[in-house]
Amino acid sequence: MISKELEATILRLHQAEQWPLGTIAHHLQVHRSVVVRVIEKAGQTASVRRPRRCKIDPYRPFLEEQLRRYPRLAASVLFRMCRQRGYPGSERQVRHIVAQLRPRPAAEAYLRLRALPGEQGQVDWGHFGQVDIGRARRRLYAFVLVLSYSRRIFLRFYLEAHTTNFLRGHQQAFHHFGGKLPRVLLYDNLKSCVLERRGEAIRFHPQMLAFAAHYRFEPRPVALARGNEKGRVERAIRYIRDSFFAACRWRDLEELNEQALAWCDGETMQRPWPDDRGRSVAEAFAEEEPHLLAIPQDDFPLEEQKRVVAGKTPYIRFDANDYSIPHDRVRRTLEVRATETRVRILAGTEVIATHPRSWSKGEQIEDPGHIEGLVQYKRRGRQHRGYDRLHHAAPGTRELLRRLGEQGENLGSATCRLLGLLNRYGGKALEQAVQKALAKGVCQVATVAYQLEQLRRKRQEPPPLPVELPDDPRIRGLSVQPHPLSHYDGIGEEDPGEEVEHDQG
Repeated sequence: MISKELEATILRLHQAEQWPLGTIAHHLQVHRSVVVRVIEKAGQTASVRRPRRCKIDPYRPFLEEQLRRYPRLAASVLFRMCRQRGYPGSERQVRHIVAQLRPRPAAEAYLRLRALPGEQGQVDWGHFGQVDIGRARRRLYAFVLVLSYSRRIFLRFYLEAHTTNFLRGHQQAFHHFGGKLPRVLLYDNLKSCVLERRGEAIRFHPQMLAFAAHYRFEPRPVALARGNEKGRVERAIRYIRDSFFAACRWRDLEELNEQALAWCDGETMQRPWPDDRGRSVAEAFAEEEPHLLAIPQDDFPLEEQKRVVAGKTPYIRFDANDYSIPHDRVRRTLEVRATETRVRILAGTEVIATHPRSWSKGEQIEDPGHIEGLVQYKRRGRQHRGYDRLHHAAPGTRELLRRLGEQGENLGSATCRLLGLLNRYGGKALEQAVQKALAKGVCQVATVAYQLEQLRRKRQEPPPLPVELPDDPRIRGLSVQPHPLSHYDGIGEEDPGEEVEHDQG
């Protein structure tokens, strides 16, 4: 109710001042319907502003005719047609009118789908953003399987949505349901299940067919653009987003999956069963469980498989990380087989390396045995090269090293010391010293060094200066033929006769 004074003000502004209804309502701070009611109560007609004439109005009949003939014609095309016919306005007006005039198909009605106990399940992926693991940013996917009758949910998160993880989710769901599965599983036409589809002709993924044959269920893709046929799993994913993931806090993927399984066995099992609100999902599953199929005793083998080529270094690259291999398997084509937690590297049927899997990026995962094996191999290689050089420069060193080995001496250290003596004194002197040491029956490197020093003093030669040469046969095997220095004795002497002739000239 409003006061008589306010009614009189409304009538005065409307009749005498000719204010529009909206202006009266705005300035008197009342609703427009109050202004209309007061004016009509006084026996007057509330004047309604006539709609403003728009630039598009002359073209409405043309637009109606085109949309009647071509109901799905784009508004941008209709705008260009109007412009060609002289329309001076903007495209926005055309789009607004087209949205009002475009004929709408009749809304489709859907039957409520019902499933028998143990007959059907529905499967789909859900995308849940991205997570940072080490230096890698990976997408987070949720595998969701819902039993159509009882509405029991299985949920597990993965960092990749490839076929192996898709089938791995099935396998883990079957075990979580107590080793049971439904007879039919419904899917979208996703690549993990359907490689190609032309109408009713479907080419399934071969790994999916082998998996379904092993567990004896029927994979059944829904019709194209018919997401309503698997509405239970679509609603389950929305339920997961709102009731579980929105408030979930977790450190790593393992903890997230532990929370997901606890949620599936707890809250989701106690929620009301949609077909009978007086019963819970747990009670409906207890009714459905005897009708489910039992899985075979052996699981279907599920590993990611990839062929890789090892380069010069003892590592292979898999999923943006480097994994070590034995040094004798480089420059070969190998096979990687990976699970969620383990990476195996095979050469044919032989497993040559096993590593924990890293989900980061740019990591180097090493087996200490592989690196130590390479170090020892390089060390033995240097030792063998030293043996060969000693044998060629001083053949007697072979017998010396044999005797040192019989005495239990460290042959690597002895070889290094003999090479140092070879660099200082030369091969000929080393051979003489070794033979003297062998003749005396004293097989020690120190004895050889003493004999070399005695030979040097006997020849009255200066102490040798050690020169470190690279371990390259092109340099160490280089020989220079010395020339007699007497050729250079007369270079500084000059002939007096030639000098006189030169002065006379």
